[in-house]
Amino acid sequence: MLNSDLDIRLEPRIKELYQLHKERSANIDWSYHEFIPWDKAMSFKRVPWDESQVTLPEGVIIAVETALLTEVNLPWYTSHLDYTFKNSMEVINDFVRTWTAEEDQHSNLLETYLLVTRNVNPVRLHELRKRVVESGWFPDFTNPLATMAYTTLQELATLVFYNNVAKVAGLYDKDLATLLRRVAKDEALHYAFYRDTVKAHLELDPNFIVYFEKVIINFSMPGAVMPDFNERMKTIAIDTNYGPLQYFDQVLDVVVKYWDIANLQPTSEDAKQSQANILKYHGRLKRITDRQLEKNKR
Repeated sequence: MLNSDLDIRLEPRIKELYQLHKERSANIDWSYHEFIPWDKAMSFKRVPWDESQVTLPEGVIIAVETALLTEVNLPWYTSHLDYTFKNSMEVINDFVRTWTAEEDQHSNLLETYLLVTRNVNPVRLHELRKRVVESGWFPDFTNPLATMAYTTLQELATLVFYNNVAKVAGLYDKDLATLLRRVAKDEALHYAFYRDTVKAHLELDPNFIVYFEKVIINFSMPGAVMPDFNERMKTIAIDTNYGPLQYFDQVLDVVVKYWDIANLQPTSEDAKQSQANILKYHGRLKRITDRQLEKNKR
């Protein structure tokens, strides 16, 4: 009988993945103070903020601010992971602590950059940050395998988001592009761990697909709790090249192919149905994406 916890038979493999993560992380270790253009800093008491000080296009600012307001919810994400994996194998709890330590710098980096470069009203940013953290984040799933699937998609989506925004931001501020790509490297390592843990389970028993179906089909970013999230994402899609088309092409399609969902051979009827539902959803989004790309060409 399958259960939704991580399979203890995979503990040696997961330990290998964690050790690989630690080695890769050590090779790219960084501190956020290295990426801030401190020479641009001024006291807000001595020189009050004014909109004329803004140097970036609105779309880029919204993208960076949205990323910040997502990253500041780290305490809630860690709380969810800690609750989800509290009875799981020790290596998973070790990874969650490592993940938290590595993610902890991201909001500091993004917020400090926006303040130092005066590309955001500091009072407004403070109010937004407080409002988002107070709102919390409460996903509608708590089982370990569903959480593994969710974090796989979330980390890859964040990785793609940062790299896509960096391409546009680099036209206006090379420091910003550099720091966004720096954060993306962290997300790449986190994505690899979650992705390969899920892959190992599907290779062990394809019937585990039943725990991934709802997460894949109903996926939404944790930042959706922030004010005006949908309007923000519309702007980001247009101005910084991350929207539904990029989500399908660079996130969902990548994961579905990596996990080889189309070629799984589950034996239980529930698992077969879950596989069929995921592939049907993937196919529908592909048709929508293809039509939109063709429309864009015309």
